[in-house]
Amino acid sequence: MNLINYNKCTFEVNKLIINENITIDEWKEIGKGLSFINGSVQIWIGDWARFGNKKGWYIDSKVYDELEEITGYSRKSIQDFKYVAEKTSSIRIEDDKQYSFGHLQQVASLPPEKQVEFLNKASEEKLSVRELREEIKKDTRKELVTPEIPANKYQVIYADPPWKYNDECNKGAIQSGGAEKHYPTMSIQELCDLDVDLLALNDSVLFIWVTSPLLEDVFTVINSWGFRYKTSFVWDKIKHNMGHYNSVRHEFLLIATNGSCTPDNKTLFDSVQSIEKTEHSKKPDEFYEIIETLYNGAKIELFARNKRQGWDSWGNEINE
Repeated sequence: MNLINYNKCTFEVNKLIINENITIDEWKEIGKGLSFINGSVQIWIGDWARFGNKKGWYIDSKVYDELEEITGYSRKSIQDFKYVAEKTSSIRIEDDKQYSFGHLQQVASLPPEKQVEFLNKASEEKLSVRELREEIKKDTRKELVTPEIPANKYQVIYADPPWKYNDECNKGAIQSGGAEKHYPTMSIQELCDLDVDLLALNDSVLFIWVTSPLLEDVFTVINSWGFRYKTSFVWDKIKHNMGHYNSVRHEFLLIATNGSCTPDNKTLFDSVQSIEKTEHSKKPDEFYEIIETLYNGAKIELFARNKRQGWDSWGNEINE
């Protein structure tokens, strides 16, 4: 489908030249075509990046730097475009409907049949990106079943909570990724209400992930679970992400104890671990290995997505 009649206008590098003899209707059609292009460029770049990846033309960070230079987008943006393009590729093959990248981004993490269902709903009801996100959240919470907390006791509790952020991503905030685009989130009170203290041995340790905006709130959660803060690791992600006050490239892994639970093994790890970030919210496996080196006792991961050998796992998004 031609979005713009090229007989009526000419594109140059830094200008659009419009034929003086066009009608007002033709002029309006050009405007509609430009809006379609503006709403499609991200998914086009995503498809372009997928093609280069399939060909094996970029496989390391240095080549990714070149993609940033070519497109003018950050690595994080290109990765996001590529992720959405990959996840929605099957539903875009024979679909002639017009969706914005934002709409596709909202459904990318859903199964294909759900993607079609929500995009059809968005098209029929003319839902904005924000309205579509709210519809998906309602449906997700309706179907989500949270398993009961296990009855076992553990020396080590490792948690990566699905923090709820007030980033107002639908209003154009700088950090517009928005955790809720990727998974259901929980408020501070909802996290505090979990009976995590029932999992802990009298002498136990908690490792809990938190980002800088929620650093103050995490202590409320730690204390409500019966632990007291001791120290922290810093995950240096190497690549930067735009923040409101600085360029953010780190997260904290806080360590808190219940009773006395200094490490079983006295290996000293650097408090700053520089490991390049991969997909959204995924924490490096190296931190599992650090915990396994330090502690010998029973371990459980809360809000887990995958099962790890030798660990128990709790969460509603675990891949078997």
